[in-house]
Amino acid sequence: MISFPTCKINLGLNILSKRKDGYHEVNTLMIPVSVKDVLEIIPAQTFDFTYSGLKIPGNSEDNLIFKAYEMMKQEFDLPPVKIHLYKNIPMGGGLGGGSSNGAFTLKTLNTLFDLKLDTKQLQERALKLGSDCPFFIEDKPQIAKGRGEVLSSFSIDLKGKHLLLINNGTHISTAEAYGMISPKTPTYLLENVLNAPMRSWKNDLINDFEGPTLNKYPELAVIKKKLYEMGAVYAAMTGSGSTLFGIFDDYPEYESIFKFPNGFVKCVPL
Repeated sequence: MISFPTCKINLGLNILSKRKDGYHEVNTLMIPVSVKDVLEIIPAQTFDFTYSGLKIPGNSEDNLIFKAYEMMKQEFDLPPVKIHLYKNIPMGGGLGGGSSNGAFTLKTLNTLFDLKLDTKQLQERALKLGSDCPFFIEDKPQIAKGRGEVLSSFSIDLKGKHLLLINNGTHISTAEAYGMISPKTPTYLLENVLNAPMRSWKNDLINDFEGPTLNKYPELAVIKKKLYEMGAVYAAMTGSGSTLFGIFDDYPEYESIFKFPNGFVKCVPL
């Protein structure tokens, strides 16, 4: 069975406080984006996990795909499977590709073996893999609160817009990103800002990771500035970085502007 794990962008990301369990209280809108990996899972005589495409650092045992299968295997006594991932979504870029891989593994196993888990049950298991994983179970625009697992649907009309994703190859770990910020109460409630005209987002829709990250990596600030010069209605960093994005009314001519040997540049419709 083949599935296509998507990625996401964050529209606004407020880090409100640090919790006693070590996680942070957040408030953000996550939007699924049609830049995808390819995940194939088939029954097999022995377990095997392979990948192609972008290089994935670390051991297979640390990958959320492996962890998702092991968790479901223990709970449902699953037989061995062969898993192959074609990795297209860059890692360490704030796009949630690893979280998506884990969540889509759960969904694919649920379908393949007819486990009859509903959305809530899948989200509960996804949370054991990581804070962003539950979002990808439904894979639609959602406000995420708590540590990211308190999800609610949010209606936002971006139809007809173009999303330009720019990743210059800078890898930022989540731990590094959180080490650079101090939780605070936002000036404006995220939901109110999102409901205002998009032209106002430039000043009011804030990702708390962005300021310190762009200060540390000034080349990222240059990319954001260029996105606005190209006519972006809104430009920002997604997640804990380092991917930046611009939302455009018209298709942006970007091919001759952004070229990174180890980066990722992609324009997709919203």
